[in-house]
Amino acid sequence: MPSPRRNVEGRPLGASVSSSSSGGGGGPGSPTHGSGGGGSSSSSSRFEFQSLLGSRGSGADPTCTRLRQSESPVHRRGSFPLAGAGPSQAPPPPLPEEDRMDLNPSFLGIALRSLLAIDLWLSKKLGVCAGESSSWGSVRPLMKLLEISGHGIPWLLGTLYCLSRSDSWAGREVLMNLLFALLLDLLLVALLKGLVRRRRPAHNQMDMFVTLSVDKYSFPSGHATRAALVSRFILNHLVLAIPLRVLVVLWAFILGLSRVLLGRHNVTDVAFGFLMGYMQYSIVDYCWLSPHNAPLLFALWNQQ
Repeated sequence: MPSPRRNVEGRPLGASVSSSSSGGGGGPGSPTHGSGGGGSSSSSSRFEFQSLLGSRGSGADPTCTRLRQSESPVHRRGSFPLAGAGPSQAPPPPLPEEDRMDLNPSFLGIALRSLLAIDLWLSKKLGVCAGESSSWGSVRPLMKLLEISGHGIPWLLGTLYCLSRSDSWAGREVLMNLLFALLLDLLLVALLKGLVRRRRPAHNQMDMFVTLSVDKYSFPSGHATRAALVSRFILNHLVLAIPLRVLVVLWAFILGLSRVLLGRHNVTDVAFGFLMGYMQYSIVDYCWLSPHNAPLLFALWNQQ
């Protein structure tokens, strides 16, 4: 409860007013005695008005002040108080290092984004056979025929046919390992495509020879891996003349290039496919199947 208002002399205002009004005919010490009664009443009113102004301006009651501050919309919203409204609050503690946003990307991230942009731009520029209305649309049937020559199904069927017609142990050994290499290539490419899931270029037309579920993905190029694998396998295990060896290398290179010209793959898909196929042959050569380390396999094939 606020304290009762007091006048300038320190006495309660009610007491001074009552004392001035009670003794109309009081003694000589009374404020209303004699002809100076009117001046005393105006002086008392002036003292009361000044005390009211003083109590309103000074904000003597701290309880009312706190209530007014709590009712302000700034306090209700939890914002920081304005200057002079109260004691300044301490700034919030800084966030830990792992919760801060890194506004400066690393050099590696910038380089990878730049290479990706260059890859997409170059692949779109080189896709000159992606459609019949393209600049080299008349060469598209030839590119599609070259595409079939590197497909996995013709190579698997041809290897199985040659293996069934072969009557020498050396020929069967080479064809058996070629079949193992083709199956390994299909498995690794399908696994990597399912993990990366990079979509084919937007300008590609899905009119390929035979497609599987993973063929909607682009990275890596299965034709490029197969071309590098088969060409290295042939050059290492078949005795060929120099023109034929050059023709095998040109077939592998043109087959990889046709994937970009047809819009099937990006440049990086083909480049990684060549590297992957080259490394796959090292796996096949390390795990080379022969009648000495895989006798059961050759025995089963001989019974068939």
